[in-house]
Amino acid sequence: MNKKISIAIDGPASAGKSTVAKILAKNLNYIYCDTGAMYRSLTYLALKNHCSFEDEAGLLILLNKMHLEFVPTLSGQLVYANGENISLAIRQPDVTKGVSAVSAHRLIREKFVIRQQEIAKSGGIVMDGRDIGTKVLPNAEVKIFLVASVEERAQRRYRENLAQGIAADFETLKQEIEKRDFMDSTRKESPLTQAADAVMLDTTGMTIEDVVKKITKIVQEKVKS
Repeated sequence: MNKKISIAIDGPASAGKSTVAKILAKNLNYIYCDTGAMYRSLTYLALKNHCSFEDEAGLLILLNKMHLEFVPTLSGQLVYANGENISLAIRQPDVTKGVSAVSAHRLIREKFVIRQQEIAKSGGIVMDGRDIGTKVLPNAEVKIFLVASVEERAQRRYRENLAQGIAADFETLKQEIEKRDFMDSTRKESPLTQAADAVMLDTTGMTIEDVVKKITKIVQEKVKS
């Protein structure tokens, strides 16, 4: 597969976007850009610096000073902000609860979109998020919109949290996911929505391997055309 294309994967929280995107990028020898980790990193820095999630000007100052690095390792991709390994910190419940509020700000999104488009400008990229196919990479050759039931997504988040040693309550996670779905899909700036030319995949009941195979087939057909 010599032709390098851009692949946009969107969808709600815990639909499997990041897991699928990482595997796909590795299999294709593409760059993986975790846009969710970008917003989570800023949310973490806001908490660390006692900056309100509603303070767009304060968040913008933190963002302009934030040096973000994605470092691939044998055990997975690590996230560094200003030299600090925050890979686990950005997955903690306090960050998860605040990230939708932080990502709703217009100026914050505009700044991150510029960074994301810069990363993707040469192609050979797999990028996942909420507005990749509609806003960040509107000309991506392949656009996927992953969905799954709230029940299934809560189960996934519950298992992920336990595996990482993060305390979790299943019913609370369900409520948080439903709330985040509402916030992400109704926000004014770049709401979560399926691009007109995106392929929807319902991952409820599917294994990660099955989802990767389906997307890989779509990519292969696009590269051949």
